[in-house]
Amino acid sequence: MVRPTAQLRSAEENSASEDPLPDLRFELPTVPGRLIGIRPVPPRPRNGTASNATAGNDPEKPEAPTIAPQLTPQESAVAQQQTNESLNIAERNLGAARGKTLTAAQTDLVSKIRSFIKDAREAAQITDWSRARSLAKKAQVLSEELASSL
Repeated sequence: MVRPTAQLRSAEENSASEDPLPDLRFELPTVPGRLIGIRPVPPRPRNGTASNATAGNDPEKPEAPTIAPQLTPQESAVAQQQTNESLNIAERNLGAARGKTLTAAQTDLVSKIRSFIKDAREAAQITDWSRARSLAKKAQVLSEELASSL
C-alpha cells in the first residue's frame, strides 16, 4: 500500500505562493522474499490427459459391463409376462393414435413411447427382464396418457 506524506509548511510560505504544490513522498511497504510458492513436483493433470496419451493406440473404448439384478427362474418368467403385456398395451394405444392429427405434445409422447418400446425389446433380447419390464411399463403408462388425450 502506498501512502503519501504531506509536509507541513509555515504560514509565510503558504501566503507567498497562491497555489503551492504538495511535496509527496511515497512510503513503500517491504515485500516478503517470495510471493509465489515453488512446487517440488509438477502438478497432476486435472482432466486425465496423461492417461489418454498412453491409451491413444486404442481407437475404441470397451463397453462397460451391465449390472442387472439376478432373478430366479420364476421371477424371470413373471417379468417376461409383464413385459409382453405392457408392450402389447402400449402398441395397441399407439395404434389408436395412427391416422389422427396430433398436437405437438402428443407427437412428443408418441416419440417417447416408441423409444421405450425399442429399448424394452433390446433389453428383452439380452434377457434383462427387470429392465425390459421397467421400460415396457413406462411405455404403457405414457401410451395410456396418450390414449386418454385423443
